[in-house]
Order: sequence, then C-alpha cells, then structure tokens
Amino acid sequence: MFSESNKNKYLSVIVSVFNEEKVLQKFYDAIKPCLEQTGKTYELIFVNDGSTDSSMEIIRMLSENDSNIRAISFSRNFGHEAAMLAGIDNACGSYIICMDADLQHPVRFIPEMISSFEKGSDVINMIRTKNHDAGVIKNITSNMFYSMINGMSNSSLEKNASDFFGISGRVADVLRSDYREKVRFIRGYIQNVGFKKDRIEYEADDRAGGKSKYSIGKLFRFSMDTIICFSDAPLKFGIYAGLFAIIIGIIMAIYTIITWIREGAPNGYATIVVLICFMFGVLFLLVGIIGMYISVLFKEIKGRPVYIIEEML
Repeated sequence: MFSESNKNKYLSVIVSVFNEEKVLQKFYDAIKPCLEQTGKTYELIFVNDGSTDSSMEIIRMLSENDSNIRAISFSRNFGHEAAMLAGIDNACGSYIICMDADLQHPVRFIPEMISSFEKGSDVINMIRTKNHDAGVIKNITSNMFYSMINGMSNSSLEKNASDFFGISGRVADVLRSDYREKVRFIRGYIQNVGFKKDRIEYEADDRAGGKSKYSIGKLFRFSMDTIICFSDAPLKFGIYAGLFAIIIGIIMAIYTIITWIREGAPNGYATIVVLICFMFGVLFLLVGIIGMYISVLFKEIKGRPVYIIEEML
C-alpha cells in the first residue's frame, strides 16, 4: 500500500506488446513527454506477449536508456488478456493505466485520467466513439456484442469500452486475488467490481504501423468465451426451446386430428421431415452450447497458469 498523498501517487502504465516492432519507438517517443509532464513518479511496463519479431530487443534497448521502463516477457504467446493481467500483477502503482502500443489509444488522455483518479475514481472506462481502422463489420459486431451480453447477463457493461482503461490500486488488488479465471474479460471485470467509476470518451487514432492482431474468427471466439463467462442464459435456452417444441407438437397434434376428421388419414411425410429437421437442429445447438460451457470448465479444472514469464527487466 502507498502512503503518499494524492498529489504524489505512483503511476504505472502497462503496455501490451505482440509483434509491434514497427511502432514501439514511435509509442515511446509519444508517451515519454506525456508522462514527464504529469509530474508523477511513474513506471512504464511493457509486457511482451511472445512476440516473434524484434519487439523485445527494442524494449531492451529502450530500458537501457530509461530507468522508468520495466519489461515482462512471456515464454510464448498467451494472449492480450493475459498480458494485461501480468502487468497488473507486477505493477507498483496506486494508479494503473492499461493500453496498447499501436497508438490507437491516445496518450494525450493520460493527464485527464490522472485527474479523474485524483477526484476519487477507482475505475476509468475509456469509451471509444469512433474507430476508423476497425471497418464497418467490426464496428457493427462490437455493438451487437455489448447488446447481447447486457441482455443476457445481470451485468451492465459500458458499450464500446476498450482495453484502454485505468484502475486504482485497490481494484488491482481485487484482480490479483480474485477474478483469476483462465478464460477472462478484464474490461468486463473492472466494470463488475463496483467502486466509483468514471467514463472518458475518445476517438481511436489510426494505427502507427502494423496491422490488427484480431481477425473476425478470433473476435468471434473471444465473444463466445466472454458471454459464457458472464452469463448462463445460453444454458437456459434449452428450457425455452423445449417449451417451444412442446407448443409446436400440440399445434401439430390438433392440426392432424382436425385433418383426419375432415379428410381422413392425412399425408404427413413433409410435416414429419420438417419436424425432425427442426428438432435435431435445436438438439445439436443445445449440445454445442453445453460443450462450450464444458470446455470452459475443463480449462478451469486443469489449473494451468494464466501466463509464464521467461524474463523480467
């Protein structure tokens, strides 16, 4: 715990890095004067998430010339969520800011975030209003994702909240001791822990270099894992599907009896085929949903580490 006054609170900035050799120097050149101007004692923590390019060499070079830089390097790629969690686990700050290295998260908002911290905020959600690099499809699916998760769970998450966020030391302590699932959604967790929250809107800048590491397929899998973490509504779908099937069955039984009375024995071949296809479709969907939940449970039961650190600077 820190004994400093709010004016002198220690700041930790955590930067997730995966194959960002083209932007790291640009990022450092942009954030260094911004951090210096805050007047805070700070540390800049780069988390190398198993990069296969020269990202770690660049971080090493930067750290040799700047004593405020710390680095954590994973033994392999564990994912963006694991990188943020590793940074939070090892951060010393009373104020912690997480962001990406591609400069889409504007460093110019750091002073405003610090100001919000000093006013008593424990969680600062950075709400992305525009992201030109994402494209139409990703923007639409992002809105759909938040609408789905808010509709299916008891949590109410800020729409378009990003991986650019700030948390206080006591929120970080909660994440260090609890919320240690193997399948994670940290920006959802920080909105779910309570405490005093603030929101700051920003427009995402263009990428300084490289390309997005999230394909549509990865985003879809991430979305499904997140929904499973926050909601059991998909499991309850089986109950509603069963009730719907019973209603359909009753309607078809009544229709068959009426047809038999009026016209004799009905030709039910087409009806049977349609009903069988419908029932099997619902059944396979439910089996798939149950399988996804079992997959998450299996990952938790195995108890494997969230990340493995190969090197720390």
